[in-house]
Amino acid sequence: MTAFSEAAGKGEGYDLAAARVEDEPQSPAEGGDGAQGPAEGGAEEGGGEGPTLGAALEAILLVVDEPVAEVVLAQVLERPTHEVATALRTLAAEYTASGRGFDLREVAGGWRFYTRADCAQLVERFVRDGQQSRLTQAALETLAVVAYRQPVSRARVAAVRGVNSDGVMRTLVARGLVEEAGTDPESQAVLYRTSSYFLERLGLRDLSELPELAPFLPDDVENLEETTK
Repeated sequence: MTAFSEAAGKGEGYDLAAARVEDEPQSPAEGGDGAQGPAEGGAEEGGGEGPTLGAALEAILLVVDEPVAEVVLAQVLERPTHEVATALRTLAAEYTASGRGFDLREVAGGWRFYTRADCAQLVERFVRDGQQSRLTQAALETLAVVAYRQPVSRARVAAVRGVNSDGVMRTLVARGLVEEAGTDPESQAVLYRTSSYFLERLGLRDLSELPELAPFLPDDVENLEETTK
């Protein structure tokens, strides 16, 4: 007997919604204690079909170099603009509430991550110290070899210096002073050359303005040349 027939026989009032719930099986999303709807801002669970809206927005905004408009984000994610706008504001509020070192700001008609204002001195110190740090003697020697022998392989640099220079070369590449310049046709070793940033830092227009090397070479340079080949 259904809830409807029971209620009719007793002459009691009837709740259509309650009868539907009793007569029809409940899905996991309906009924049951602790069931929750989608999170505010459209950052609902992906159900195994992909990232949430919030996660997708974070991923995109981490790689942009300028503010991105809500309508552009909505087009990329194929979601309504109002959902994207709500999700962005929800994320921004979450970052602020949790005291993160960065925040999400709406600037110049778009959204972008920025470091938080109260961390400015630390960020400034990190950037300033990194720019003022000097090259080690080993790095200067390696840079000189590359500058005057380019394009040159790591093995060739090591032969000239008489010591393994792989770590120093990685440092010079990371600093933008040295860059890859193809491979050696015979050995297939990667070749390196100085970069345009190297010329900029030394105030040179091109490599022809490098100082003459002869005055700094030892007297037995010819024998040294033969031993390093």
